[in-house]
Amino acid sequence: MLELNALLLAFVEDGYRDLGPSEQLALFRLLGREGIELYEWLAGREEPPTDLRSVVDKLRSCKVRKL
Repeated sequence: MLELNALLLAFVEDGYRDLGPSEQLALFRLLGREGIELYEWLAGREEPPTDLRSVVDKLRSCKVRKL
């Protein structure tokens, strides 16, 4: 999914450095999940697990530059 890749790239470039250690670990756990599952969480169609919720919320607020 190109959209998901663009969002994750923008977040890593612009938002990763602002994460605390526990959120960085949550991001790594999130990246191990299936793409469709990530898409559903980021689109707000499904709720992410509690331990990933803060990272998902930050990803949702990330601005993506045009590719």
